[in-house]
Amino acid sequence: QVRVQESGGGSVQAGGSLRLSCAASGGTFSNYAVGWFRQAPGKEREFAAGISYGDGITYYADSVKGRFTISRDSARNTVYLQMNSLKPEDTAVYYCARAPRLYVNPSSWDPMNFAFWGQGTQVTVSS
Repeated sequence: QVRVQESGGGSVQAGGSLRLSCAASGGTFSNYAVGWFRQAPGKEREFAAGISYGDGITYYADSVKGRFTISRDSARNTVYLQMNSLKPEDTAVYYCARAPRLYVNPSSWDPMNFAFWGQGTQVTVSS
């Protein structure tokens, strides 16, 4: 069964940047949709960015569009989330997740449509 591990979180000041990594082991990200989600204290987990299988079309929540970039390195079996111009409201635990079905993009980027989750990495943005 695939295992997913996030890394790269940390504390930055507003306006700063971080790059999160999501590595798969015991399985692959190739030909699967992969998403980044985040959960702030007291809030529900929400979609941040996603990349479809195959053509690699990217999707973003309105709150991060233009600031975050999701990318895939198939050779390294890793998906990245480059986060620029960070804001205090970006503070959350960031999770990576893989869709359950090969060659099938999820019907939506709802967390319920994703099966394999990492433990998350904390991102804290101070003003």
